[in-house]
Amino acid sequence: MSTSHASPRPLSSIGRLILALILPAMLAACDTQSAEKAPRPDRPVLVATVHFERLSPERSFVASIRPRIESDLGFRVSGKVARRLVDVGERVGAGQPLAALDDTDLRLQVDQAEAEQRAATTALAQAAADERRGAELIKKGWSTDATYDRQKAAAEEARGRLTHAQRALELARNNLSYATLAADTAGVVTATMIEPGQVVAPGQAAIRVARLDAKEAVVAIPEALVERARSGTATVTLWSNADKRYTAQLRELAPAADPATRTYLARFSLPDAGEEVALGMTATLTLAEPGEERVARLPLSALFDQGQGPALWSVDEKTGALALKPVTVKAYDSRDVLVTGGVEEGERVVALGVQKLDPKDHVKTVQALTF
Repeated sequence: MSTSHASPRPLSSIGRLILALILPAMLAACDTQSAEKAPRPDRPVLVATVHFERLSPERSFVASIRPRIESDLGFRVSGKVARRLVDVGERVGAGQPLAALDDTDLRLQVDQAEAEQRAATTALAQAAADERRGAELIKKGWSTDATYDRQKAAAEEARGRLTHAQRALELARNNLSYATLAADTAGVVTATMIEPGQVVAPGQAAIRVARLDAKEAVVAIPEALVERARSGTATVTLWSNADKRYTAQLRELAPAADPATRTYLARFSLPDAGEEVALGMTATLTLAEPGEERVARLPLSALFDQGQGPALWSVDEKTGALALKPVTVKAYDSRDVLVTGGVEEGERVVALGVQKLDPKDHVKTVQALTF
């Protein structure tokens, strides 16, 4: 007995039409689910680095380190230089001998003054004895008043001569001590203007000594920045060590401009300067406005505002995540915006395409701009 199987019936035209309509919709749904499950690629963005600076730019000038007090020392008596005991660059202490004169004549003057003092002392002793005897004789009636008056006058004259001799001896000894030129205070020798054998006059500059306890930066200030020099904040950096800053305070400002350069000579004291700040070093003096607000200059295209206030998209460097941060705007320029708060120094913010970003997006930096 044979078994017969019925062959499948072909789809009708209506069935084929329904299948044609349902199949694309099913495929589209599958594609949508796959797209939702697939991670979105990181969007490349252009970022700017936040850098805060003063609203007005700082101005820098070349300065030199000088001592606040630098004195030309000289002998107080005339004479011939016998010895010069120091050279340029040597450090000296207070009272240290620097040079000496030939003191032969000065010693003779001391000997002469001592002899005059001895003679005046002897004369006074004789006159005083005569005065005492005259006083006894006049009491007994054996002498006249005129004789006693002469004896008293001679004694007074002897006393005056002794005082004169004593003062002359003190002056002679002082002059002998002036034959040695000594440093008034500790410092360093910056110049020597005498040599052995040279005859010098009283007060003539012999050796220049600079004190090391007070140093300052000397700089020429243009007339347009004189007011900033008076009221601004000043700092000094050495060319030999640009990483360390020293606080500077205006100590002296020339009352008139130099006729050739039209600049004003200014002296800034350096209270924190140590041994590493040597005299004659070249330095950079920087002037800034006092108490000025610091701002970050960023492109206008980085600003995001949808009616809730200005904000910036901050980028996490490690993960690429975005964070919308409200900021405080100081002012707007033609191409830039000045921000005073809301972001930190060195932070990266999106500079272009901020309107197309979403907090769920992850981005990657393709270029960084510093403002």
